[in-house]
Amino acid sequence: MKAALLTDRSVLRVTGEPARGFLHNLVTGDIETLAPGDARYAALLTPQGKIIADFFVIEAGANEGGGFFIDCPKALADELAQKLNFYKLRAKVTIQSIDTLSVLAAWDGDGSTDYGLVYHDPRLAALGLRAIVPTDLASEAVADLGATLVDASDYDAHRIALGVPRGGVDFIYGDTFPHDADLDKLNGVDFKKGCYVGQEVVSRVEHRGTARNRVVAVAFDEHPAQDGIAVMAGDKTVGTMGSSAGKQGLAMLRVDRVAEAIDAGTPLSAGGITLTLRDSAVADFLAAARVKTAG
Repeated sequence: MKAALLTDRSVLRVTGEPARGFLHNLVTGDIETLAPGDARYAALLTPQGKIIADFFVIEAGANEGGGFFIDCPKALADELAQKLNFYKLRAKVTIQSIDTLSVLAAWDGDGSTDYGLVYHDPRLAALGLRAIVPTDLASEAVADLGATLVDASDYDAHRIALGVPRGGVDFIYGDTFPHDADLDKLNGVDFKKGCYVGQEVVSRVEHRGTARNRVVAVAFDEHPAQDGIAVMAGDKTVGTMGSSAGKQGLAMLRVDRVAEAIDAGTPLSAGGITLTLRDSAVADFLAAARVKTAG
């Protein structure tokens, strides 16, 4: 098993008797049914339904002091804490940033450790495990898991190979709807729960099948295309490149424009490098475009 310390992640903690209901009423995931040691992938949205931050909510057991940990992007930790404090009003909950804790990712195996809180990545089973551990005991936690410590870039390659986007690289915070970032496919939205911030917009997209963009897995025959550059179909811009590793990458693509390119046999490229869609992306694009046309 491999493990990597994710230095781009931070940990928040939410405590207080109303914490469960407080989080459940705000975020896209179902926190009401969360059990100690389990995790939910979720997001906090703007009222217009765009992603402020995506994160994991993990319920802490009694031996961890109870409450909920939030494994979130370090660059957004302060903003997320501020937003949660804004929404708490008079609710007796406390939101803290825990600087002494770090996040590990582990894959290609299974294990546990007494040095931290281990949970399965709720987005995709193949992603493996994650763990919240004391920063000064990270090496001990890796050894206890029975894993070999590798660089975070190895985890990125694993994530990219599985077609899983990373916020801030593969989609833009504050300007992306959950469907665009594949949260609906990665267990990041519970469509059966009640209201939360931005819920009406998300439900409308789901029921109409009208997601305009998608993060899609792509492949190259040459060196990777640079992130942030335009993806082209002939002389038309159809999206933007995201992260890449080796000959695989991710791109945010316009559903209708790529479907037209596929039907016309027009190849995709980025920076002069030819791209091909991986896995079932071609069928997904055509199906989505046909649903939109029929609607």
